[in-house]
Amino acid sequence: MRRDRHSPLVRLVTGLCLALCLLWSQIQADDYVLAMLEKIRQRYGEEAYQNVMRMNEMFAQVAGASEMTKVHMVNDFTNQHVLFVDDITLWGMEDYWASPLETFGKGAGDCEDFSIAKYTLLKRLGVSQDKLRLTYVRARMLSGAIRPHMVLTYYATPNSDPLVLDNLNFELLPASKRGDLSPVFSFNDKGLFVANNPNMRAGSPSNISKWRDVLTRMRQDGLE
Repeated sequence: MRRDRHSPLVRLVTGLCLALCLLWSQIQADDYVLAMLEKIRQRYGEEAYQNVMRMNEMFAQVAGASEMTKVHMVNDFTNQHVLFVDDITLWGMEDYWASPLETFGKGAGDCEDFSIAKYTLLKRLGVSQDKLRLTYVRARMLSGAIRPHMVLTYYATPNSDPLVLDNLNFELLPASKRGDLSPVFSFNDKGLFVANNPNMRAGSPSNISKWRDVLTRMRQDGLE
């Protein structure tokens, strides 16, 4: 006899299956993602929580994948799950650098937030920070206007043409193909670097106060 899909028994079994799937997905979650889950749910609600669960799915997909695959996946995931919103609208401040927890919690951010989130996720996935630079650039817009912008750059080798992970242009392109971007300086956890030379240090990243503030918030949340 065919059971009605709306019967109490079917609904009960379906609910149990969904609950077990969610529990299993949490058990299988990356430690970093697990650390974000309850903080996200408490601060930002269920929709943001589900976004982080999708992040866990992405982490599972790239486990054991090549470094280049990780770079592509993180770039695509962040661009798809974060909406560009300026700091005044989102935070009521002229310039606020959000932690990944805040960015994925809000589901929104500006160029610095996209770049910091991508940098942090790639480090978590095992990409050496020596290959990653948060890079300030001057971006030429379609209107011809020039505006400050931040991207993440990935160097496969110390002297390679870096790939640009950007929220303005979602296509992953080498810097030599991004004539609309002019590098100003770059940095990571280890150093501050001159323009487009990833090997020439210009100082300590601790000189960038907003970067210090982000790292402090990440440490406070246990998510550095």
